[in-house]
Amino acid sequence: MTTVADVEVSALTGHPAWLRLKAAATELQTLQAANGAIDEPGDHVHARELLTTLTSAIAELAPLFAHDAAYLDALQADFARWASEGFGVPDFYDSLVLFQPQQLRVDGLTHLVIFPMYTQNGSRSRLVEAVLVQVIWPDFVAELEATDYSNKLFVPIRFLDFTAGYDTNSAVLFPETVAMRQIPTFTWGAIFADREAARFRRVLGAAVEVTKLDLPPEAAELLDDQQLAEETFVMWDLIHDRTHMRGDLPFDPFMIKQRMPFFLYSLEELRCDLTAFRESVAIDRRIAALAEPTAEQLELAHHARLVQYCVIFDRIFRFAITGNRVRNYDGLGGQLLFAWLHQHHVLHWTDTQLAFEWDRVPDCVNELGAAIEHLYWRSIDRPKISHWLAAYELVAATVEPHPASAWKAGDLPLKGLPRELTDLVMDDEFPLSMFYEAFEKKMRDVIASTSGITGTSA
Repeated sequence: MTTVADVEVSALTGHPAWLRLKAAATELQTLQAANGAIDEPGDHVHARELLTTLTSAIAELAPLFAHDAAYLDALQADFARWASEGFGVPDFYDSLVLFQPQQLRVDGLTHLVIFPMYTQNGSRSRLVEAVLVQVIWPDFVAELEATDYSNKLFVPIRFLDFTAGYDTNSAVLFPETVAMRQIPTFTWGAIFADREAARFRRVLGAAVEVTKLDLPPEAAELLDDQQLAEETFVMWDLIHDRTHMRGDLPFDPFMIKQRMPFFLYSLEELRCDLTAFRESVAIDRRIAALAEPTAEQLELAHHARLVQYCVIFDRIFRFAITGNRVRNYDGLGGQLLFAWLHQHHVLHWTDTQLAFEWDRVPDCVNELGAAIEHLYWRSIDRPKISHWLAAYELVAATVEPHPASAWKAGDLPLKGLPRELTDLVMDDEFPLSMFYEAFEKKMRDVIASTSGITGTSA
């Protein structure tokens, strides 16, 4: 039997069955309401025609994805049931629980993924989206995951082709986005490393010109090599993703998804990134201390150093100025890292040129990570509001709050409910600095151009 491993990617993305499937899904989206249902009875005949096209295309493509046979069979059944029950809110639980990409992480393995789902940083409507993806699983990452950095749920992937919901900034594929009747135990999470790497490279290239940064030769390799950047992001994401539920945590860093001041989410995401940074420093230093490191160890150390560059540059050049200023927690994380490095005199903005003292950067970044880890450690013994106040103090000591902030003034209803404190956090509690205001204007078009980018379009 022919499998996708035997088929060129270009032949797969140009396969007539895939093109029919993609066109049918795209047209079906125009008939769906935000919850995924097709409310207008007059559209049902056409919807059934589109589903016939779509499911026949799945059946034609299925032999190329023998590793996903059970899922693809159940997928066709879920589509048929949706139609037979009158196109109400879709339920794709049965097929979702059979899609288990984490069980076969093989470099180059391809999946056909189709669900009614929303796409993070894209459409919040649960429309039928289709995407062809390819697993990225280099040997050094497989070794890391099998030893010190176990993360059985992590699936790094790249785009091959997709419907409109992914022609956005969305760089994740999560099972919880799928329309289903009940919530299963989620067993995987996929991250599009090719999109992360491609937009990083585009933004970094422009930022280097704008800031006149003398990029270190090793970091410059990332600008010239998409595959190297992808593999580096996979290493970063592997460690970041597993960190969310590891460490001295206040039970759950997100407190069971409750509404909290957005700067707490900033610290959690930054904590995970700085853990990846710290571990990469440790890996590099451990290998550097070896008398005769192997070629494989030297390759790992190289990627570990590149992770450090990626964390710093992605955070300070892209995160800080991407998105609007309404509770932008990733933006604040980038602002905090930049300001911390500047105020510790390892990042310099002098004569309108950016420079780093690279030999001092690793320890300085690790100090910020240690400060956040200490905040978490103390929080275990603190009431919630006290933890919030301590977190605000940590951020505000480095990033200047808005002058009108009630939090900055300390004018808070400490005897009230936690939500009253959250309501007093300004949408832009920590505005952009003068550096970032000017930088954002110069980078605005570049940031906008990264929407929908992939490794092949970079």
